[in-house]
Order: sequence, then structure tokens, then C-alpha cells
Amino acid sequence: MQRRTFIKNSSLTVISISAFGGLNWNGNKYEGDTPTTTDILGPFYRPGAPLRTNLRLPGSNGAPIVLKGIIFKEDGKTPVNNAFVEIWHCDEHEVYDNASDDYNYRGAQKTKADGKYAFKSILPVPYKADPNNEASWRPAHIHLRVSVPGQQDLITQLYFKGGKYVETDTWASAPQAINRILDVSKNASGESEVIFNVTMHKEIPLDKKVYDKITGLYSMDDDSKIEFIQNDDLLFMKRNGQLMAGLTYKGNNSFEGGIGFPKVRFEILTNGGSKAVITTQTKTYTGEKYLKYNE
Repeated sequence: MQRRTFIKNSSLTVISISAFGGLNWNGNKYEGDTPTTTDILGPFYRPGAPLRTNLRLPGSNGAPIVLKGIIFKEDGKTPVNNAFVEIWHCDEHEVYDNASDDYNYRGAQKTKADGKYAFKSILPVPYKADPNNEASWRPAHIHLRVSVPGQQDLITQLYFKGGKYVETDTWASAPQAINRILDVSKNASGESEVIFNVTMHKEIPLDKKVYDKITGLYSMDDDSKIEFIQNDDLLFMKRNGQLMAGLTYKGNNSFEGGIGFPKVRFEILTNGGSKAVITTQTKTYTGEKYLKYNE
């Protein structure tokens, strides 16, 4: 696909994208061109996790599991060589390692020609996102990011069948998550095992000049400060310094986070600046860029 470029004194290039695909049963499994669905990035992603496949810690009383699968191209059949797979999750005490140099329960690896990945870790537990809100319990889940040149970076989460709070959690109970609620079974070695195969999505590329126009710090009309940062083919969004979302380009000057929110639409102003209109599940707010990066 030809790379999109910025149209001067106008808006970003308008691109449309189909959300539809198909699955076929080949006698053993489903295959096809329906991409794995996205999920929210959450506030606990840390770039730079070490390359390692064993995340288990000595002395942990967490239940050991193996998470494995195959990364496929957008056709759902062709394994991806050299896909960069990252995972992160909380420990058995409901805690994410957000600061230590050990990057506990965070790791990354690259696939080989067969597209396979595998991590040894522990089964995460549910946790309360807001200590003062009983309705904020999240089910046990594992975050996953897959980066492949020429394919759209994937940010998603996987959940566990029968898990507490799966049916009440906003994201786990969304229709898009139904194929990411997985069985925990036993493998031939008697270990608990979760299999999660991933189908990537076609990338809608944007020229670097476009990212240069929209990245930077924005002062919003709700008195917050929003920062947009390019990371591969994602647009990371920070709110008041905290990483909140990984956004993918959807065409029509717009980006979206996991399961459709937040939505961000950019407008290029006649003075050369840019405006962001951000829509969450509960509100819409706007702001203009006041600190530029690469212009």
C-alpha cells in the first residue's frame, strides 16, 4: 500500500477500512482473515521488558502456567517470522511491577519461521483497579502486544473461562473479547497451559510527516495535559504523564484505542497547529497542541 502523506493546509489523508473478515473450518481449526481483536492498553504497560521466556520467580506461590501460541499474518494461515511478542500481568498479590529494574512478570521474545511463541509464568489474579470502588474489580488477565513490520501492531488482553468478574468487567464482557476468554488445560507434562493464536491486521501506514504534525503535548479543555507519542505504528496517549492508551489509525483523520475507546480525531489548523478531539465512553473534550516535537 502506498504510504499516506500529509495534505498541506487541509486535513490528514482520509482512508477507509473494512472491519469485516471471514473464518473457515479446515477440519481441525478455524482459519481465515479475521484479525484478533484489540483491548485496552491499560495504565501499566512498560516498554523495554527484557527478552526472556521464563517469567516465574523463585519463591512465588502463584499457580504456574504456560502461555503459548502462533502468530499468523492477516490471512490467518501464514506464520510470522520475527514477530516481537510482549506480555505483562500482575503477580499473585494483585500487584504490577511498575518501577523495578527486574520487570517482574514482564517479558518479550521474537518468533521464528514457525511463528510460535511460549512463555512460562504464573496465573495472574483479579485485582481492584480502584481501592475505594467495589465495582472496579478486574478479572485475571494477561496483556499482550505483538509488533510485526507491515502489519498493524496488536494490543490485546486474554482472559480465562470461569474466571471471577469476567461477566461484569467492561472489557472482558464486550462482544469483541469472546474469542479471548480461554480455557486453562493440562499439557503432556501436566502443566497448566493456555493457547492463544493471533491473527494480525493489515496496517494502514501513515507518513512520518503526519506523525510529526500530531505528536506533542496538548492542553485540553478539562484542564488536563495530553501527550501523543509515536511508537512503531501506534500512537501512545499519556494523560497528565501517565500512559493510558495505544491508538491505531482508522482512517478519516482518526485513531482508536482498544474496543473502540478512546477515539481521537485530529484537525490541522490554518495556523499550522493541530487540535485533538478525544471521546471516551463518558465524555468528549478538545485541546490544541502547545509543545511541538519535530516541526
